[in-house]
Amino acid sequence: MKDLLKALPWIGPAVALIAAVVLFPVGVMFWNSTRDISQSGLDDGGVGLANFATVIGFQYFWPILGRTVVWVVGVVGATLVGSLALAALLNKSFPGRRLVRMAVIVPWASSVVMTTMVVHYGLEPYFGIINSFLVDVGLIASPEGYGWTRHPVTAFAWAMVVAVFVSLPFTTYTILAGLQSVPGETVEAARIDGAGGLRTYFSVVLPQLRGAVSVAVLINIINVFNSLPILRVMTGSIPGYDADTIMTMIFKYLQNQRQIDLASALSVIAFFVVIVIVAVYVRVVRPLKEV
Repeated sequence: MKDLLKALPWIGPAVALIAAVVLFPVGVMFWNSTRDISQSGLDDGGVGLANFATVIGFQYFWPILGRTVVWVVGVVGATLVGSLALAALLNKSFPGRRLVRMAVIVPWASSVVMTTMVVHYGLEPYFGIINSFLVDVGLIASPEGYGWTRHPVTAFAWAMVVAVFVSLPFTTYTILAGLQSVPGETVEAARIDGAGGLRTYFSVVLPQLRGAVSVAVLINIINVFNSLPILRVMTGSIPGYDADTIMTMIFKYLQNQRQIDLASALSVIAFFVVIVIVAVYVRVVRPLKEV
């Protein structure tokens, strides 16, 4: 107890900040999820778990949950594969490597909304540069027939492409830092023993990237699950719920329907889903475990 009191002046500000920024909003979210709140914001009393029953009973809830899983697994998986390849490239010496490394940071440094808007307008049927490029390379017959952002499936797919693009820099640099910590003697010993490039990478280098890869994937899972701007821009104009994830559904409850209580209930569900995913991931993968 004495040690805690001695440390309190040092950790007190951090604890107070966490309580104000994290714990208090979470507490309000849990409280609102059990209330009957009108569209004007008036609290008409407690309703127990009725809001949760309404959310789960919504006919599009399970498709939205499934689409959220596809969104997270697809984006994180593609980001990991792309980052491993990109980090391996950037770890080699070649002319202009510094410029390439700086270029990789650009999607990370740029506004996510700005990047998504560029892609969104590039996909416009009549004046989009991406559509024109696809016509020039022969992948589509004419740009007018492809309204990518007007259909749930194609808009959602392109949103995943943008999400991978903006997720690559962080993951690549995390893995690159791990690559540069791999002892050169270990790689050289594998080559002397006759191991080829692929065998050396998968048997020697990749196992030593366990910590970097595991932490990068964990952070990406949380970020991608909670991502809203990309989906909001790419799929926000599509009517219905065929391109929604949990985050965009929460936004619709708040922005379109003014149902704070239902939005809070869905937020609580999302909160527990993330907690379960992280707990299972940490338990199975053990990202901080030594190789």
